[in-house]
Amino acid sequence: MAKSKTSAKKKRKASAPPLLARLRKHFGTDPSKLPVVEQTFPNYDRANLHLTLDELLRESAPAAALVGVLAERYAGLSLAKLTHKETAKNFQAGPVQYVDVQLADEQKLACVKQGLYTFHSEGRPLALLVADEDTYRSDKGLDVAVLAPDREAAERFTRRLAAGVRHGAAFRGKVLSVEQDCSGAATVRFHRLPNVNRESVILPEELLARIERQTMGLSRHAARLKAAGRHLKRGILLHGKPGTGKTLSAMYLAAQMPGRTVLVITGGAVGSIETACALARLLEPATLILEDVDLIGAERGQQSVGANSVLFELLNQMDGLGEDADVLFVLTTNRPDYLEPALAARPGRVDLAIEVPLPDEACRARLFDLYSKGLVLQFADPGVWVRRTKGVSAAFIRELLRKAAVLSAESASAGPALTVTDRHIEGALAELLVAGGPMTRSLLGFAGTAE
Repeated sequence: MAKSKTSAKKKRKASAPPLLARLRKHFGTDPSKLPVVEQTFPNYDRANLHLTLDELLRESAPAAALVGVLAERYAGLSLAKLTHKETAKNFQAGPVQYVDVQLADEQKLACVKQGLYTFHSEGRPLALLVADEDTYRSDKGLDVAVLAPDREAAERFTRRLAAGVRHGAAFRGKVLSVEQDCSGAATVRFHRLPNVNRESVILPEELLARIERQTMGLSRHAARLKAAGRHLKRGILLHGKPGTGKTLSAMYLAAQMPGRTVLVITGGAVGSIETACALARLLEPATLILEDVDLIGAERGQQSVGANSVLFELLNQMDGLGEDADVLFVLTTNRPDYLEPALAARPGRVDLAIEVPLPDEACRARLFDLYSKGLVLQFADPGVWVRRTKGVSAAFIRELLRKAAVLSAESASAGPALTVTDRHIEGALAELLVAGGPMTRSLLGFAGTAE
């Protein structure tokens, strides 16, 4: 009789779906009696989740095992369903599915898309399911569930996992942009900023020093300032005509503060401000660069549909950061007169507004030196062109020398170097100011009397 019962028990076990049998063997008991703790991570955190899991599972002894889970579309995969025979039969063990995720510096990481881990933590058996079924839900994220002998063990592991994902190893110290896809879900992209040095930022020395003190100075002395009770969150608004170097100045600040996470938001991605600010809070020290803030901060009578709500979201996010959060907001605009007064003047949002002016004579001379590198200049009097370009922007001088180089290339025989003469500059100036028309002058920030 005893032999008959043993045989029946083995038959029942043998008939269990493979994934259920795997869980039974791992836990040594009926897994349907064990608690499951679930959590969901944003899709953009897939690499952070994968890296954190790898780190936590290295502690497992014996080594963690991973198997793929195959499910019919819309089958509603969950770890709880794998613990019951009737529902587990709808899922099969198979190859592990991976997704190739872009990282910084053109690197990629194959991350588990869907799979079941069995491992040990704190000497106890646990199971973890990463489920990413294809659905049409715009809010779909990465579902992660942990099965453990008791709820406390499952909670401890999920909290360690969440803390690791929040640390953001894949993002920390990198340059990111946050965008929204067609369904409204946030996506994160990596970028490489140009290594802008101080000599490339042609501004009056006193002005550049003020910008550096408000940004790099606070970052350099963050520990001492925090110990003295000074707040680290700050905002700087760079405003001025097009082409004066606002964006270049922002890139310079980002390049000269290594170790900080940089998040870049342009006018076309303003809907992702909440996500970007949340990431900045998690990844501090961080710098958030918001270009063309006038596109969202325009006066109410001149705003596009939805811009006002986005402006208030920005203000709320800036206010929501703690005073000790080492987050720097760098905002740029060509139209400071369009900005909502609350954005430009209220303490705690923007601490310093700086006009980036059109270059004076000394700066224009430096710009000619900077943008003529690689060219041979043959001017009767170089000072003439510095004086004649009064009222133009840095971008105008850069384009002036580029166009003069093209004229030189077309008029001279091939050679190792291009020689730019007064005639070439005269021709380039005529093209920009006369043939280019008002639109070209506006785009290049011309506001003077170059003749």
